[in-house]
Amino acid sequence: MLGEKAPRLVPGKDSIKAGTLTDLVHRYYASPKFHGLRDSTKQTYRNQLNRFCDKHGDKPVHLLKRKHVDAILGKMHDRPGAANSLLDRLKLLFKFAVNIEMLPVNPLIGMDGFKTNSDGFHSWTEDDIQKFEATHTEGSKARLAYSLLLYTGQRRSDVVRMGWQHVDGNAISVVQQKTGGRLELPLHPTLRKELGRLPKDNLTFVMTSFGKPYTANGFGNWFRDQCDLASLPHCSAHGLRKAAARKLAEAGCTNQQIKAVTGHQTEEEVNRYTRAASQKQLAESAFETLTKGQNTNKNV
Repeated sequence: MLGEKAPRLVPGKDSIKAGTLTDLVHRYYASPKFHGLRDSTKQTYRNQLNRFCDKHGDKPVHLLKRKHVDAILGKMHDRPGAANSLLDRLKLLFKFAVNIEMLPVNPLIGMDGFKTNSDGFHSWTEDDIQKFEATHTEGSKARLAYSLLLYTGQRRSDVVRMGWQHVDGNAISVVQQKTGGRLELPLHPTLRKELGRLPKDNLTFVMTSFGKPYTANGFGNWFRDQCDLASLPHCSAHGLRKAAARKLAEAGCTNQQIKAVTGHQTEEEVNRYTRAASQKQLAESAFETLTKGQNTNKNV
């Protein structure tokens, strides 16, 4: 269009060299193993592996040793969570390399990452909740988003797709994007009140300023700003999912009941999300149960 000649193509100049880490990563991307993942998981894996290849992609796979990975992760000591996540991806990648006979054995089997005391995203406390509600009043867009997150216990990727088409009477249907799990959740009275203010013709409950549905990342960034406005820089959308699990635990719900709401598959996942449950409240409940049992025995 500018009347300029196209740059001359040099065959092989920009091609991927066989046997390198970049070659391995691209083979993994083309494999059934990778294509079987959820779209959101694929994107996460691509982000991590592409960044890794930007720095180390030209290195031969067969020369990469355990000590090299240890040195790479060591430079990430200030981000132990990210380092451990990268290690998980590399273990998976080198297992694939063994399967396609690029390597005889996986050098990363049994390799440990950093020990962390972090539980991940901060689980909102009752003080956090009260502070957010004091800043964002009922009927506001921020309060609606907050209510959807807290009173459904779902991920932001699921909340951004919720609309009137998913509501049937007093329940809302959810097909979780990450797991494919199908849930039928009763509408909490507080959430029902917020939804009652919305028109019935919205594509989704929460819309951008242009009247379009949010992407999961766009919603997360926007909600992050709403937390900052409430002076809650440590809070996030995902932290409300953890808070929902905590509140259910503090209300005396079993792990099975909590899984029926959050859609978690294993006990370990639920335990991780409910670690923030009030120890004092649970202990009081436990002793109340014990006292009732002793009184019953005494009466008998």
